[in-house]
Amino acid sequence: MHPMRPEIPMAPLWPTLPPPPPTPAGHAAAWRVPSEARCVALWDRFEMPEHIRAHSRKVAQVACQLAEAGIKIGIPVDLDTVRASALLHDLAKIYCIRHGGNHSQLGGAWAMALTGNPLLAQGVIHHVYWPFEVDIRRFFTPLTVLYGDKRVAHDKIVPIEERFGDLVARYGKTPEICERIHSTNRQAKDIEDAFGRLLEKDLNAHDFDSGRLVD
Repeated sequence: MHPMRPEIPMAPLWPTLPPPPPTPAGHAAAWRVPSEARCVALWDRFEMPEHIRAHSRKVAQVACQLAEAGIKIGIPVDLDTVRASALLHDLAKIYCIRHGGNHSQLGGAWAMALTGNPLLAQGVIHHVYWPFEVDIRRFFTPLTVLYGDKRVAHDKIVPIEERFGDLVARYGKTPEICERIHSTNRQAKDIEDAFGRLLEKDLNAHDFDSGRLVD
């Protein structure tokens, strides 16, 4: 820090974003929440391959079960926003495979431009790594998307350790890459533990394929 310049604390990049307000009949939503059919139309528009569509559906399955459990204990979360954010989280994946770039950042920008919904876009842009405090109540929607992504390897719902083992096997070409993957793994476990404490569920023991998370 410069000796003559006081340190100015930085505000978080993302404020706490409430769920979209209810929309009266006949009025356009201020924050658009695309339907599942609209998300599929966007997959078509951006030429998403079938294996990424299958992965996205499974991520949405996990994220929506978390949202349903959150709603049950009074968390103000919008299920349709969670579903759409999860379905669109890899919207830019094939473009970045073909042309380079960061698929979460580009996908978040596309999601914001297409929907005008910052909460939905937040889930897309931060589904790889969460750069802020792990506050589940404050950031419930985007963290459901991130956690859903960390529980799905390809199109299978698996424990976090299996998901990251696959990532190390496919991408761990250098010690530096392996350390980044392990750092993301540790954060995912912290998020899993935080969700588990809030929802009073053992998420590691839940396969998300055998039924709803809520009883």
